[in-house]
Amino acid sequence: MKQEWKPGTMVYPLPAVLVTCGTAERSNMLTVAWTGTVCTDPAMLYISVRPERHSYALIKENMEFTVNLTTESMARAVDWAGVRSGRDYDKWAETGLTPEPGHKVACPAIAESPLSIECRVREIVSLGSHDMFLAEVLCVLADESLMDPETGAFQLGKAGLINYAHGNYYAQGEHIGRFGWSVKKKK
Repeated sequence: MKQEWKPGTMVYPLPAVLVTCGTAERSNMLTVAWTGTVCTDPAMLYISVRPERHSYALIKENMEFTVNLTTESMARAVDWAGVRSGRDYDKWAETGLTPEPGHKVACPAIAESPLSIECRVREIVSLGSHDMFLAEVLCVLADESLMDPETGAFQLGKAGLINYAHGNYYAQGEHIGRFGWSVKKKK
């Protein structure tokens, strides 16, 4: 039997990402769990941010941001960047994370991230507590150390990604199958 609860956003787990924004001279990062894929062609994603957040104004001013996937070794920084404001702290200095220049955007990516996704905002949708930044992916920066030397395939599953679920952070679980494995014909 299931209990009935009031309406809530219980689609979990979600990726716990660090979003970088601003410019090389004035940048910030914030932790975001409200993010996801929107479209493959053109490649698009979204992030949802509360308008009162310090980074909100930086994203709106520059109309670009970078989504940086996070790992177990970055977990403390992810949490810290989510509970402290860039109005009061230099989050780069406080977290020990390293900014690296963007390739297609003015804001930096995070060097420690295994995958950074540079985006340009196409639309801002006011939804209530959060505004959704609907964005086109301009380029993806992938950590070369995660490339399989034999096949050239990117092995993101080996990065030790973290997820967020109902107020808690979790390490990503073990691999159980590749897309389509349930219907693959046996040889």
